[in-house]
Amino acid sequence: MARFRTLDDLGDLTGKVALVRVDLNLPMQDGSVTDDTRVRAAAPTILELSAKGAKVLLLAHFGRPKGERVSTMSVSMTIDAVQAVLGKEVMFVPEIAGPVVAQSVGILRPGDIALLENTRFWKGEEKNDPELAKAIAANGDIYVNDAFSAAHRAHASTEGLAHLLPAYAGRSMEAELKALDAALGTPVRPVAAVVGGAKVSSKLDVLTHLVTQVDHLIIGGGMANTFLAARGVNVGKSLCEHELAATCEQILDAADKSGCTVHLPYDAVVAKEFAANPASLRTCNVHEVAADEMILDVGPQAVEALADVLKTCRTLVWNGPLGAFEIEPFDAATVALARSAAALSKEGVLTSVAGGGDTVAALNHAGVADDFTYISTAGGAFLEWMEGKELPGVKALELA
Repeated sequence: MARFRTLDDLGDLTGKVALVRVDLNLPMQDGSVTDDTRVRAAAPTILELSAKGAKVLLLAHFGRPKGERVSTMSVSMTIDAVQAVLGKEVMFVPEIAGPVVAQSVGILRPGDIALLENTRFWKGEEKNDPELAKAIAANGDIYVNDAFSAAHRAHASTEGLAHLLPAYAGRSMEAELKALDAALGTPVRPVAAVVGGAKVSSKLDVLTHLVTQVDHLIIGGGMANTFLAARGVNVGKSLCEHELAATCEQILDAADKSGCTVHLPYDAVVAKEFAANPASLRTCNVHEVAADEMILDVGPQAVEALADVLKTCRTLVWNGPLGAFEIEPFDAATVALARSAAALSKEGVLTSVAGGGDTVAALNHAGVADDFTYISTAGGAFLEWMEGKELPGVKALELA
């Protein structure tokens, strides 16, 4: 694993200014934050820096204002949630650089916290403009990145700053990097990956990379239908990208060459309409799907066999549900396999790392989120890591 400076490398910071990149891109409804998970993820870093005497300046983006000041996208909308989680008062500063920030730093006492305005109100942020990065850095002594979820973007606040000030990984970033290294960097083998979701096209790079990295690739969701169709199975009215048959064959060939076993469902839960507990619901072999039926979940026999596969593995990476888990009973396969993985993780025989929006929702729905070894709240960054891509925000923190 690459080496990073962490908060362990920092002593007393009394009076020093820490510029801390966090993720406050929070879901809102009627002007209030509906989920403070990302604030809670950043809280240990913010409070530790505050306890070490730093003046903590938080940098974050909110929405996509495209370099304009949009009042409904001010990060000040999140300040109540931030204060509630931290249990401390937070000053709001309507700029990210320049004299207003300098003046605010002068007012803050050691241990105080301020939230700077949405970094994306400035055009230079998304362009990683060195001048903007310099202007932000001018008011800081150290830089801490605790926003893995924004690490796949080379922006001024996620990448540029790391080259201008002593740069450290925050606690959330550190935990994420350790978990990801345990999952695909230097994992204990055998390694299994569960990849679900609607479309092969959205996860082509993930599948192509994973077959060279893991011992078992479990494919579920609408993606499994595309692979089954490529193998000559008639999938009826199921969601399926028939035009990707050749691509699926290439992935399967690459898996063969790498010694990776690909697991596709051999029984399925089907129905004629996509609705909760439909009258036409039945379970059948994938070769028995009728022309007017659609596959909506992996069948119970396949799930049982997959649970047995996990028992032989030591590491698991999970991204995406196995079926249309939002509607019962098409959540059954995801819930059953997630519970098997959670039980093995609790026993300490499986290191399980999961990530991606739908995945987190599915594991919460199964009631097992707390039993997985690590759950990443990052969406795009987690997927790009699964694709084997270098993440600029992470790369910038690496020690030479």
